[in-house]
Amino acid sequence: MIKAAFVGFGEVNTPKEIIVNKCHDAAENLKKEGLDLIEVYPVTDDYEEKDIKMAVDALKGKEFDVLVVCIAGWIPTHAVVKVTEHFRHIPMVLWGLCGWVEGDRLVTTADQAGTTAIRKTFYDLGYTFKYVYDIIGLPSKTKTVYNYALAATAATKLRHARSGMAGYRDMNLYGTQVDGPSLKREIGPEIETFEMLEIEQRYQKLSDSEIQEVIDKCMSKWNFVKPANPESMRKAAGYYLAVKSICDERGYDAISLKDVDGMKKLLGFPPAPIFMLLADEAGLCTIPENDSLGNITQLMVKYLTGQCAFYLEFYEFFTDRVLAGVPDYVPAEVVDGDVTVMPAAFGELSEGILNISKVKPGKVTMCRLTYDDGMYYMHMVVGEGITPRKWEEAGWTQPAPQLPGLEILLDDVESFAQNVMCQHYIISYGDNTEAITNLCDMLGIQIIR
Repeated sequence: MIKAAFVGFGEVNTPKEIIVNKCHDAAENLKKEGLDLIEVYPVTDDYEEKDIKMAVDALKGKEFDVLVVCIAGWIPTHAVVKVTEHFRHIPMVLWGLCGWVEGDRLVTTADQAGTTAIRKTFYDLGYTFKYVYDIIGLPSKTKTVYNYALAATAATKLRHARSGMAGYRDMNLYGTQVDGPSLKREIGPEIETFEMLEIEQRYQKLSDSEIQEVIDKCMSKWNFVKPANPESMRKAAGYYLAVKSICDERGYDAISLKDVDGMKKLLGFPPAPIFMLLADEAGLCTIPENDSLGNITQLMVKYLTGQCAFYLEFYEFFTDRVLAGVPDYVPAEVVDGDVTVMPAAFGELSEGILNISKVKPGKVTMCRLTYDDGMYYMHMVVGEGITPRKWEEAGWTQPAPQLPGLEILLDDVESFAQNVMCQHYIISYGDNTEAITNLCDMLGIQIIR
């Protein structure tokens, strides 16, 4: 449940039952959307300010992620600010209700007189807020309020989120690095690094029965095109348990491993099945190659949508689409059909267990957080993901596998390409631009489309 405070305002001379009824209906609609509300109304501009004191006392000491400032009629600005100033650090929704029609006439309590007096004041005071207003005869903006509350909850989660990083800067890539202090200051998450040696040490201490349990209960769900080497199965299950134990102990919500220069080069084991198990069984956001901001983008998208927020990387650009796929794995959540795997080797790398599942088609949002000259930006675009044509990446053992991926139709490939921020983009199903924009606005992240 999303925790929110709901404070309904109306002028002292407006009939009280009107303000109460309007606030009650608005609050009930928000609860139907899924908000857990602390409700305080009506708050008026009474001369002794008893209502203001009542509202502040009712909210002080309570935990909530967003404050819904519901304007049910005209209200002098000072009466609102005397409440909101106590909670200026919390994102707010300035929500103006509307009048109604009785017979042949419109009846109004001057809701938008109140909101238009307040909006600029909130801006001048430096509040983080969204302004919405209802229109007579149209559905209420309940969903818009809910979406902003959802973003506020995501922002709260990000403030204390932790991502684990085994190693750092795989393949000496530039675009996967992170500026830790600015990330903590502007967005909130902590990225903690640990050594791959710790994974190996924990792996060595595992019992055969622990490893076999993962193989029997988890990996047996996969559809193997042909049997994998028993040692590969053992390593996948064992390294999964080792990494999971670290994540559990330290409260990591996301994880990345040093892939090419780490797991593959030093331990001789491509980590695709480890990532699969971490995503599917442990529910973690996963991305390879020490992609720091990729991990953070995943957390942002997951907190907003509830989806696994998987990654794809680009292989080809066309005039109307991009070919995006992965050379290792996708989470089971996005698989169309059975999770299908096969033993395979790429170039001089050791043979591993490769995911060759089909990816669900549909409308998708692609996005990527990036950092430039002291500012964070979010590049995002909506496209239509379709099943790709037959394709392969040169270098795989023949017959080469059909890698998981989508051809994503875009309105303007050239614009996307000229703004692309990394080889990895985070994918979610549906048009999630409103939710992502709300969160970015709260955090001071500029949007690039």
